[in-house]
Amino acid sequence: QVQLVESGGGLVQAGGSLRLSCAASGRTFSSYAMGWFRQAPGKEREFVAAITWSGGAIAYADSVKGRFTISRDNAKITVFLQMPSLKPEDTAVYYCAAGRTIVEVSKHPEYWGQGTQVTVSS
Repeated sequence: QVQLVESGGGLVQAGGSLRLSCAASGRTFSSYAMGWFRQAPGKEREFVAAITWSGGAIAYADSVKGRFTISRDNAKITVFLQMPSLKPEDTAVYYCAAGRTIVEVSKHPEYWGQGTQVTVSS
């Protein structure tokens, strides 16, 4: 059974930071790209960031570019999202995703995690 398990969400004040983690298990994710999406209340799920297996290619949504950082540890099959300088508009459920390519994972991921709540208070 494939599992993507997120952790690291929580409540933080504006300007604070969080680091999300997503651990993959249940199959061989060798060569899979991984990424993050988020869904705010009343809004559609949106792409946040993605990274290839090698880390050689990374993509960010314009809304987080220059602020969030995606990285991965292939030995642990884990992807991270470092989120400094958080804003109230970053409040959302954050979902981990995996796909065969960075394009696939950023548009139509093959696998999804269950999500972790991030709440930024003003």
